[in-house]
Amino acid sequence: MGPIYSLGDFLDMVRRRAVLILCVILLGCIASVFFALMQKHMYASSEVIQIEQPKIANDLAPSTVDGSSARRLQLIEQQLMARNNLLKVIDKFDLYANLPALRDSEKVDMLRFAVSITGVAAAREGFSDDGTISVLTITAEMETAELAQAVAKEFANLTRNMTAAQRQEQTRETLEFFEKQEENLTQDIAALEEEQARFRSENDLSIEGSLEFRRAEITSLNEAILELDRDIIAAQLARTRIDPSARAATVQRLEEELDAQLNSLTAQRSQLDARRNSLSASLQSTPEIDRALASFERRMTQLQGQLDVIATRRNEAEVGFSLESASRGERLITLEEAQLPDYPFTASRKKRALMGGVASVFVALGIAFLMELRHPVLRTARQMERETGLMPVVAIPQAPKKKARKGIWQNRREAGQKGRAARIARSSQT
Repeated sequence: MGPIYSLGDFLDMVRRRAVLILCVILLGCIASVFFALMQKHMYASSEVIQIEQPKIANDLAPSTVDGSSARRLQLIEQQLMARNNLLKVIDKFDLYANLPALRDSEKVDMLRFAVSITGVAAAREGFSDDGTISVLTITAEMETAELAQAVAKEFANLTRNMTAAQRQEQTRETLEFFEKQEENLTQDIAALEEEQARFRSENDLSIEGSLEFRRAEITSLNEAILELDRDIIAAQLARTRIDPSARAATVQRLEEELDAQLNSLTAQRSQLDARRNSLSASLQSTPEIDRALASFERRMTQLQGQLDVIATRRNEAEVGFSLESASRGERLITLEEAQLPDYPFTASRKKRALMGGVASVFVALGIAFLMELRHPVLRTARQMERETGLMPVVAIPQAPKKKARKGIWQNRREAGQKGRAARIARSSQT
């Protein structure tokens, strides 16, 4: 503790440095008062927003808005704190108008520091955390109570509007995407059908399934020709079995009838055989046609499957868009509006001035102590005994000097007396 070892030493130091201590305390108090008067009161106002879950269960009507509410609100907070948006708020409420020297970037930084957005996570279900936010608190700190309330409400309204707009935009873009995909697939199917029809026309396959029909027709023709061959053989046998002993007219009539029947059957067989040969000739290119038709069928099946999937997802997107348009999805509702603050949250000016005065006392004592350390002097018998181990026999206090006012004639008189004393001293020596 240097030269201060007891309360007596401390009081002695205070007594010796009283003028310095009082000057420092006075200057500190004056500076504290000016500092407190320069400080401005700050008011804080908060608006609490609750994230309301969809009114319809997600299993019954799933929403197309993906991601947790925490991520979406984080994106919205980043958009809120963007430079352009903050400049709009500054211009709307004429913030920092009393500081014309500030640049726009400095105003934006001050507003970012003055507005805070905090969220409270929802209770977990089991051991998984789905990133759901239950409550969102928006706090604004401004120089006046009215301004703090207005800014807090403005940011709360912007948050609600941006959240609703973001959800509607996402559902609308999702619906438009699936509608476009469905339109493209429909056009692809129509183009494929047109290509398939053109191929059938070029290969004389205008009738659906004509290849199978031709094969079936050839089979039927073979059966018909076989039946005609049987009939021809039967007619020929019947002609050979005519009784020659019968009347000539009867024999002639029977032979004519059988010959006519044979001619008819032979003509029918020739026609059927020609038809069969024609069909067989048309089926010589069947493998290539089959492969082409199979390719058409595979492409059509694939496109139709994609169209079914897209149609299902488009229906889900329509449901999600309807939910968001009717405000039946996740919503942000005001749980507690921003109130007009009654008192500033900053410390009062009196307290600041008082704290400055107390700090000035400690600073003054510290300076006095440093002065004692800079000029260490043994001033009392107790200090001498403590520092050297020697006990002084006598302690003579310092007699105060009296300062007398001397006039000009008194100074001359003293000078003359000193001169005469000097002359007498020189004469006595000679």
